[in-house]
Amino acid sequence: MQQRERLRDENKRIRQPSCRMNDDEYQLLTRAAAVCNMSVASFLAHAALKAAGDLDRTAAEIAAQREVHNELFAMRRHLGHIGNNLNQVAKAINSGADVPYAEAVLGAVQRATQRVDSFIQHYLDTERRTG
Repeated sequence: MQQRERLRDENKRIRQPSCRMNDDEYQLLTRAAAVCNMSVASFLAHAALKAAGDLDRTAAEIAAQREVHNELFAMRRHLGHIGNNLNQVAKAINSGADVPYAEAVLGAVQRATQRVDSFIQHYLDTERRTG
């Protein structure tokens, strides 16, 4: 892993604001930071500075973006599960076993593909209307 470039003295972060969170909020924060491969402090600073730099956005736009991120992560998890099932089917077929659940797995793949396509189309349509 490449080490992050150090900030010059004039850009060095010396202020350390604090905030309080409940356990669920903190777990959500630590998971988000981990997904972004960032420390909790860096993630907080990045997110707060992004929000502070874009004060013209409405709460509805921010909520919509949060929904987009939630849906993307849900699709990613779902596709991972389906991928595991598909690998099991392929392994069974390659070993000559009977795979009665193959059609169900392929159906799940097709439904997941449609979900992704539908989400992307909805997202693009929304961006065109608001962009």
